[in-house]
Amino acid sequence: MSDAPEPRKTLDPDQVAFWLARHPDFFVGREGLLQQLKVPHPHIDGAVSLLERLVLDLRTRAESAESRLDHLLVTARHTDAQYRRLRDTLLALVEAPDRDALAQALATQMSERFATPAVALWCAPELSHQEAAPPQPPRQVLTHHAGARLAALLDGRTSRCAKLGLSDWKCLLPHAPVPQKPGSCAVTRLAAGEALGYMVLASPDPEQYRASMDTQFTEYLGDVVARLLVRLAPHE
Repeated sequence: MSDAPEPRKTLDPDQVAFWLARHPDFFVGREGLLQQLKVPHPHIDGAVSLLERLVLDLRTRAESAESRLDHLLVTARHTDAQYRRLRDTLLALVEAPDRDALAQALATQMSERFATPAVALWCAPELSHQEAAPPQPPRQVLTHHAGARLAALLDGRTSRCAKLGLSDWKCLLPHAPVPQKPGSCAVTRLAAGEALGYMVLASPDPEQYRASMDTQFTEYLGDVVARLLVRLAPHE
């Protein structure tokens, strides 16, 4: 028989980890062993005691949790501010006595509360048939050309944020000063059982209404405006 020693068996790290997880009381009464254990430092060369490494890990987790909490607080404050601005805007809209006043109130609120200096309501011609006077800016009667440009901007969607070139700015916001460079806009269809036109919110800042932005706010505001346009129909 051979006297050669048997090959030394090496414990599998995963098995060791599994066993320790199943026996959390292993180190009870073996505190000296804990003090002898050394693990790599996460940021510098060398090793530290297991207890030091645990302190480092706990500090890192605490800093990460604090960062997430700060982000949540900032988001909550932003959401609360948005809600208050939207609430004040809607209250101003529902108090408008007629359609022109509604359009003007929308323009004022968007400028003062949302830094959006240019607004247009392109209303279907049918909405103006019973009115004694033509619409006043920022309310406009929808033309074929403007409708085609708005449909192109929407690209088959109900609402959309997009870049707004100077030619489109002149076409869709004829009452507003033309900026020196292309801006951005949010466009939504106005409908309340039937197509009523379009709402355009525009800014000379090309980043204010980015294509990647959610349009839930624009759609909600458009729904309210559409219903008010119907409610404020002139009496016969």
